[in-house]
Amino acid sequence: MPQSTVAALEQLGADLAVARLRRKESLKTWAKRMGVSVPTLLRLEAGEPSVSLGVLATALWLIGRDGTLATMATPKEDRGALELDVRQAEALGKSRARATAQAKLKRATLRKNP
Repeated sequence: MPQSTVAALEQLGADLAVARLRRKESLKTWAKRMGVSVPTLLRLEAGEPSVSLGVLATALWLIGRDGTLATMATPKEDRGALELDVRQAEALGKSRARATAQAKLKRATLRKNP
């Protein structure tokens, strides 16, 4: 797993722990509300990548942030695919410009040499 991803998971876990603490919820109570064990909640708050997406989604739901899940990977936010689309459009534009120039040159040549 890339180090930047590990760091992001650790930060997310720490932020979720802060959210729980700000709500004055104990580990036991919060885990019960999430339907998980205290050790699982501790692993989530530590940012361990092995914690299931469902557990993460439930934690986000508890703090009212689960709506962000639906937009995290939307096509309009997929920079890699957007960059590929731009490169393809640029290549198509260059190809069409060359084809237009060649067609004009061919027409001009045919007019001069009927």
